[in-house]
Amino acid sequence: MWSAYKVDNEYIVSIDDKTSIVDALTDFVIQKEIMAGEISGLGAVNEATLRYFNPATKQYVDKVFNEQMEISNLTGNISVSEGKPLLHLHITLGRSDYTAIAGHLMDANVRGACELFVRPLNCIAKKNFNPEVGLKFYDFS
Repeated sequence: MWSAYKVDNEYIVSIDDKTSIVDALTDFVIQKEIMAGEISGLGAVNEATLRYFNPATKQYVDKVFNEQMEISNLTGNISVSEGKPLLHLHITLGRSDYTAIAGHLMDANVRGACELFVRPLNCIAKKNFNPEVGLKFYDFS
């Protein structure tokens, strides 16, 4: 699903063509035992599910896009919630008509390349659910 090259304390990660970005990144952080960090990258996808959080309802609204698109920016963080890795990813996708769509990345399928930098931090960043807001936040206690 992925290959990686370590440079100092950072990784250059390539996700295989026709692979789920979220599945590959989740596997990567589990294999490398990363419990806090930063992710950035670019590439191309042919299917993406984006989410928009509605604070009034405290619910995400999902939308699927089935078209070839360029990842002009993928950014996010790595943390732990309920003992499992938690990826919080946002993405901006460029369409063939040069417009862009953006949102919280639920998942996307690579079609072409997906090249990322993963910067682990030497700590455990825990997130807990805040029912008042409806989202998970860092817990530094």
